[in-house]
Amino acid sequence: MKIKGNLLTQILIAFVIAIILGLIFGESINVLQPLGDLFLRLIKFIIAPLVLATLVIGVASIGDPKSLGRVGSKTIAYYLITTAIAILIGLSVAFMISPGKGLSVETTPPSEVEINETEGVIQTFLNIVPENPFTALAEGDILQIIFFAIFLGLAITLLGKKAEPVYNFFEAFSEVMMKITGIIMKFAPIGILGLVAPVIGEYGPEVLLPLLKIIIAVAIACVLHAIIVYSLSVKVFANMRPLTFFRGISPAAIIAFSTASSAATLPVTIKNTQENLGVSNKISSFVLPLGATINMDGTAIYQGVAVMFIAQFYGIDMSVMQLTTVVITTVLASIGTAGVPGAGMIMLAMVLSAIGLPLEGIALIAGIDRILDMFRTSINIVGDASAAVVVAGTEDEIDRSTFEK
Repeated sequence: MKIKGNLLTQILIAFVIAIILGLIFGESINVLQPLGDLFLRLIKFIIAPLVLATLVIGVASIGDPKSLGRVGSKTIAYYLITTAIAILIGLSVAFMISPGKGLSVETTPPSEVEINETEGVIQTFLNIVPENPFTALAEGDILQIIFFAIFLGLAITLLGKKAEPVYNFFEAFSEVMMKITGIIMKFAPIGILGLVAPVIGEYGPEVLLPLLKIIIAVAIACVLHAIIVYSLSVKVFANMRPLTFFRGISPAAIIAFSTASSAATLPVTIKNTQENLGVSNKISSFVLPLGATINMDGTAIYQGVAVMFIAQFYGIDMSVMQLTTVVITTVLASIGTAGVPGAGMIMLAMVLSAIGLPLEGIALIAGIDRILDMFRTSINIVGDASAAVVVAGTEDEIDRSTFEK
């Protein structure tokens, strides 16, 4: 436990130093960027093999397809419910803080705001099935890797003894990948220094101060969501102290904040959830990869704050029907935009279109989207971990000796 504590302390110190250096040296601190890029590459290179190996073992360990269906339904239900609550918290906080009222900023013409198109819910579900699983592994398509791994795990279960050599291979391979993850984590403080300092240096106080209220609104909403929803969930369903939960997942949360990528943080999330929170491999390896692609609590909070911010900026009073549409559209879009780069912007464009607010409003916050992305990714990761703890608690799959010392 001492090593884990030391690593968390080192990560926190590196984070604070990165902020200070970014504020002092400004954009010239970009010389540290290669350190962050290297750390990101180290994490990304283990994502696909780690997800495949751990998920195959997880599904094969669950064994009974009926049990797998039960775990899957609990996971998806938890993700959708918490996403709906997140959007309500985001709307409420933005309503109280009113970040868009009295603001005077120049907007970028809509043509300059780059928004990728999403293929929609139906096409997203079709794209889950890989035409070539090896291509999915090569391209790091998490949803397709999950699909492939689930079928491999089920086949291993159905074949029984005949498939034992395959099971043993993936079990050993999973252990190897977790060991590599542990080695990479030793470089986390240096990586965070190289990731955070350039971001702070690029934006600086002059860019952040005019839009400070919306940043504060997103931050407050994220903290409230974590304290209210995740604390209650892990306590009620898993009988785990909230402080234990937050301490255990904090290294992954900080790395998520630094990288602004749920997928890139996935190996660390799996490691923290298993080693610090005692969640079994078969639960964490199923729940967490799925969460990295479809769970968007942080993004939902961002949607609520951003929509209210844009409405306030343009002096538009939103009706109850519009607010209801925001909630429904965000929950559905969290699935429809799964795995799409820049999901937050895509979802915001969809929500604004659905309720008739000006799309030009996206330009208001496009400049600070990277900062907001750090907050929403961090809460996404904590939400994934809470789902793993909740599902494991209801399935009696938590090893309490890992944290009850």
